[in-house]
Amino acid sequence: MATFEIYKSKGKSQKYFFRLRANNGQITLKSQGYAQKSGAKNGIESVRKNIAREGGVERFEGKNGKHYFRVIAKNKQIVGSSEGYETARGAAGGITSVKKTAGSANVEDLA
Repeated sequence: MATFEIYKSKGKSQKYFFRLRANNGQITLKSQGYAQKSGAKNGIESVRKNIAREGGVERFEGKNGKHYFRVIAKNKQIVGSSEGYETARGAAGGITSVKKTAGSANVEDLA
């Protein structure tokens, strides 16, 4: 089953992040850093709300030629970003995976 994992960075910043692991264990989405754990939890809920919303996903090609997507909240804030994919089709598959799994994914607190 897909799982959102909340974790804390090491080092001085000590920020909270989340990542979404697909059913196969691969990371399909990562968050920005949050000062509070509650921010990461709210980010997970925002992914769940915005992934299927019209305008909730932005696709782009990086300078490295890889394809990425981002989940965007209504206020235009980036909620989560994908890993790089070799093809646009691969990125589309990542979007489909997040759409299918985010709503029912468990949340595991690793922080």
